[in-house]
Amino acid sequence: MQQQDTPLGTEGTTAPELVENISSTGADTAAPVTDAPEADIIPSLAEQLRSAELKAAEHHDAWLRAKAETENVRRRAQDDIAKASKFAAEKFAQSMLPVKDSLEAALATENATLESLKQGVELTLKQLVSAFQGANVVEVSPVGEKFDPNKHQAISAIEADGEPNTVINVLQKGYLLNERVMRPALVVVSKAKPAA
Repeated sequence: MQQQDTPLGTEGTTAPELVENISSTGADTAAPVTDAPEADIIPSLAEQLRSAELKAAEHHDAWLRAKAETENVRRRAQDDIAKASKFAAEKFAQSMLPVKDSLEAALATENATLESLKQGVELTLKQLVSAFQGANVVEVSPVGEKFDPNKHQAISAIEADGEPNTVINVLQKGYLLNERVMRPALVVVSKAKPAA
């Protein structure tokens, strides 16, 4: 068996003697042993700090750019919404211009006969119906249908044969815009006759 070196010449000493020898030599106040000298640690920390500062600056710059881009997108979206609401009726208004032109032409015609005026009004009505179709405006004329309070407005109820609450007369047509009621139809509905 190979003999190991013992510190401070303590070969063959007991543990209490060893503790006494260490405290008398002042070994507990010795400087800690480091793997690298202090000069190597300081430049390494300085480099790490500089690298962290550069990364922080890059991240801050990227954050500022992202914030500016988000602000630009928000501003463009607000402008688009404002333009959409301002010019929402533009397509419909353009389709109504020929109707107005036809009405003005009919009024400007001298010596128009009743027949020519009637034909002009019929053509103008066709233009108007075409404009409504282009804007998804649908006419509601519910004669013979069951009364629907969501689409119809009953003006009166009269006794009639058949099922009660059926539309028997339309006083004014209603209109839907994309399935939404613009104006309910004004109707007369039936009610049951009293028992004899």
